[in-house]
Amino acid sequence: MSATETVVPQTVQPKSATDISGTPQGTVMIREYVETVARFAYIWGWPLVNNLNRAAAMAAVPEPGRLGGIVPVSPPGYVSMLTDYIDEKERFVTCPNQDTVYGAGFQRLDSIPVIVQVPDFGDRFWLVGTADARTESFCSMGKQYGTKPGFYLLVGPKWSGQIPSGVTAVYRSPTDLAAVLPRLFQDDAPEDKAAVQTLISQMLVYPLSEFDGKIKTRDWRKSPSLPAPPASGGETKWVDPRKFFDQLPQVMKEVPPLPGEESLYKTIQSVLDAAQKDATLKDALVQTGIAAESKLLEPLLQFRNNGRPIGNGWTSPPNGARWGFDYLSRAATARSNMYDNSPEETRYIYTDFDSSGQRLNGAQTYTVTFKKGATPPVNGFWSLTLYNQEHLFAPNRLNRYSLGTKSKSLKFDADGSLTLYVQSDSPGADKESNWLPAPRGGDFSLYIRAYWPKAPILEGSWTPPTVERRQTVH
Repeated sequence: MSATETVVPQTVQPKSATDISGTPQGTVMIREYVETVARFAYIWGWPLVNNLNRAAAMAAVPEPGRLGGIVPVSPPGYVSMLTDYIDEKERFVTCPNQDTVYGAGFQRLDSIPVIVQVPDFGDRFWLVGTADARTESFCSMGKQYGTKPGFYLLVGPKWSGQIPSGVTAVYRSPTDLAAVLPRLFQDDAPEDKAAVQTLISQMLVYPLSEFDGKIKTRDWRKSPSLPAPPASGGETKWVDPRKFFDQLPQVMKEVPPLPGEESLYKTIQSVLDAAQKDATLKDALVQTGIAAESKLLEPLLQFRNNGRPIGNGWTSPPNGARWGFDYLSRAATARSNMYDNSPEETRYIYTDFDSSGQRLNGAQTYTVTFKKGATPPVNGFWSLTLYNQEHLFAPNRLNRYSLGTKSKSLKFDADGSLTLYVQSDSPGADKESNWLPAPRGGDFSLYIRAYWPKAPILEGSWTPPTVERRQTVH
């Protein structure tokens, strides 16, 4: 007698990732389930909604200029360049540097592909940073790549036009929305600030339709000042949790899922669809967004919650602008210091604490001492920057916000080490060249930038020095 084989119905296997189905439409969803999906969707989508809203704020400007006379802004198709370090009153983005002259512009590369005009920068360090809609880098253009002077074309994923003669190379963004962020090193010497002006005037981005193969110039010192909203105490709030789930569908429509994310997209979409038909579930989304902003995103402003510990109280994400499926690190950087470069371009290293584990505060005085030959090993440049508790510049009488390669007056100790003094009051006339002013009585953070880092930084064999507390300010 033979056994009868029992056939068990099997789940239909999708032929491709696009065939993956989520929760079937019309399935009953309890509020707690919607809240669970929404919390994950919030941290996944927060950087993308943030980026979208920044781009929207620029989209309507009439021409390249400066928002409030400070922030470089432009309509799609262009960038706007500064002519000096960014002003300390800037509130558009946290953790700007004062080592480079910035440019910025958001693009729509499917409809308006752009030419990046690269002049001959000589030995000066320069970089054209790019960020797609996920804040991922998609372009390798700069001093460290040996990029030659010429005309470089940036296009979107759906662009299929003709590449004209005279274009040096083409870079394709994986998303239509992209940010282009040129950066040009400048030191503190007045003669260097004068020397960069000719280079800046040739650092242009413009629509492919305007390309004629000839070098164009623009006097960025004449850029118009455009109206800006009143400055707040912190960074402009780019994500409104009450509106987040109304904006998320646009992001999901514009930004296709990465391979493997198809089910995630459909799960989130099923919750959004259900909320459109049920006011109770819609309220659950809004309330979850408000709670997630406070409980999930706000803690990510603190550098101690960003990246990996690398020694002596410092942390650093090793995968900047290459986040992939690391949703936590993407969100943490979007909240604390948006628009990283890729790791081999720049390594970002930060701390909130001194060597005893106490929060850095302007009521104390500190030293940061790099032993002889142990400043950050870079081919480009390095700096130590101080930010207040909102990750913005803390005003001071020297108008000094960072020290490093750009600082021509730094004094080394007799043994060849370099001691930097971090405090609210001057450490004395003989040490003032090495003084990094801190806010009086307020919390602050320290931030090392290593542009074009050498192997010891990338491989983790170089460790930043401790931040030593000296005494309390009375």
